Amino acid sequence: MPSPKIERSDAELAQVTVGERVPHNSTIFLQEYDPQWPRLYAAERQRIQAALGAGARQIEHVGSTSVPGLCAKPIIDMLLLVADSADESAYLPAMQKAGYTLRIREPDWYQHRMFKGPGTDCNIHVFTVGSEEAQRMLLFRDWLRAHPEDRDLYAAAKRRLAARVWRHVQHYADAKTAVVQQIMQRALASAGSAR
Repeated sequence: MPSPKIERSDAELAQVTVGERVPHNSTIFLQEYDPQWPRLYAAERQRIQAALGAGARQIEHVGSTSVPGLCAKPIIDMLLLVADSADESAYLPAMQKAGYTLRIREPDWYQHRMFKGPGTDCNIHVFTVGSEEAQRMLLFRDWLRAHPEDRDLYAAAKRRLAARVWRHVQHYADAKTAVVQQIMQRALASAGSAR
């Protein structure tokens, strides 16, 4: 994610996890880019749109599976923007009825919520329309799509980190902070100069 947090303790992760958190205690499997990932995203997008209707203000394919040529954990990351992500009553029942499971609730981090999918292995990150973090996620994706040198830099860091054993997958994600910030500085500087 574009603005990862420092590595969190088991207790901190437990506070934001809905349901049981099972330790990973292994390396991270990265797969070379699969051209089927956009198709998997499209199917999940359609399912979410059908479940939420106009409540789904914007749905985007984000994360490494959305960047052609980038290796990734074979999990489709999606961004779902709603009117107010803190108002779970507006979307949680419909998402659950469609088979999605709420796994993360982070009210102190942009009111982030995260669902797991019922079929395709996917993470649906829910934020409020206009959220700074959502904007960063999209900027990061678009920058990596347009800048192969930074895509390759990110891939090299991911491969290096993936070879380590991680207690939780989130610790691996948090460990990418330095390279993500480095790339985001360039993306933000470019976006600022384009205005």
